[in-house]
Amino acid sequence: MSGPVEPSVEVVTFGCRLNIVESEVIRREAKAAGLSDAVVVNTCAVTAEATRQARQTIRRLKRERPDAAVIVTGCAAQTDPAMFANMPEVARVLGNTEKLDAGIWRATHAMLAQAAPTEEKAVVADIMAVRETAAHLVDGVEGHTRAFLQVQNGCDHRCTFCIIPYGRGNSRSVPMGDVVAKAQRLVDQGFREIVLTGVDLTSYGQTLPGTPPLGRLVKQVLKHVPELSRLRLSSIDSVEVDDELIDAIASDNRVMPHLHLSLQAGDDMILKRMKRRHSRDDAIRFCERMRKLRPDIVFGADIIAGFPTETETMFERSLALVEDCGLTHLHVFPYSPRTGTPAARMPQVAPPLVKERAKRLRQAGEAALRRHLDGETGATRQVLTELNGIGRTEHFTPVKLSGAVAAGMLRDVVIAGHDGRRLIAA
Repeated sequence: MSGPVEPSVEVVTFGCRLNIVESEVIRREAKAAGLSDAVVVNTCAVTAEATRQARQTIRRLKRERPDAAVIVTGCAAQTDPAMFANMPEVARVLGNTEKLDAGIWRATHAMLAQAAPTEEKAVVADIMAVRETAAHLVDGVEGHTRAFLQVQNGCDHRCTFCIIPYGRGNSRSVPMGDVVAKAQRLVDQGFREIVLTGVDLTSYGQTLPGTPPLGRLVKQVLKHVPELSRLRLSSIDSVEVDDELIDAIASDNRVMPHLHLSLQAGDDMILKRMKRRHSRDDAIRFCERMRKLRPDIVFGADIIAGFPTETETMFERSLALVEDCGLTHLHVFPYSPRTGTPAARMPQVAPPLVKERAKRLRQAGEAALRRHLDGETGATRQVLTELNGIGRTEHFTPVKLSGAVAAGMLRDVVIAGHDGRRLIAA
């Protein structure tokens, strides 16, 4: 979760990198519409806990700023607008399409200025009717030294645990020319690293003429924006990775050697019940193939603990995936049922067991991270400097820098050691 520094329009962001980008659009459009003394909560719906945290934050914000208008948007607002509209702390609820619409923000300003508003509190359209997406022109993200560039939105898959397609709609992509132009603009603004983001990034291009794959887009950005120092990908689905993308990762060092994989589980039966499209062996083979092509590559992954019907043996296969795929950065999600999803109707694992399995997965992830950190000691890494004396290596590993260094710079540093969570520069 992150908060801004603007006192007039505060935007509190939960969830993914795409939400981070969209929060900048929200901040810009809300200010342009004339809003003041307003707080916008851009929610996430990926887990029940994310929704609970959003509601808790809304109540806290209203206590801290009782005169401020609280506006709620994002995936949780899209999937359950009535829940937020019924909260007395909330003045307005906007859907995922509406939150990026300048006209909606002007109408919201006019509504909030009324002594007794006559409009409906919630403005949330059918997200499944949206067929296009745009590269929103954001010249920076508050508090970030890397730029996030949205190239895709929505998802056509229906994993049985996931509610996100109902918050984001069907898959749609930004035309390649628009992405390249936006990337050039971001580089002109001084950004050294761009992160391509999307809800289902590796489905990029399927709705565009000629269906250009993600790999072609990556190559076009690299070709036409030669001043770009580093290009990074957000979470990808390994089964959708195309040959052009593999070639780009293998042949151009400007593509960062860090891939975050949407794996979710390591047992084939659980993967089938999740309605995933890859097997355990598919995931292992992909990591082995990429490591041969790019020996310095590291992998992160999302893994769910305690999916319905998961036995101890099934869970142990997920646990073993950390070693079998050579994972370094692990995102562990204790399974929580989302109303309306098929998995919520399956036989559930007892909550204490879900919690215990998530703990074991996190411990395995921490051990894998320590091994990676141990292996970095003595190496020279190129670090993109961030705020508060922290930087990130090519592998997205955090580094504590020595001395004062301006944010947004690329620096070669020698790694002296680590503290178990991040590297320490000499």
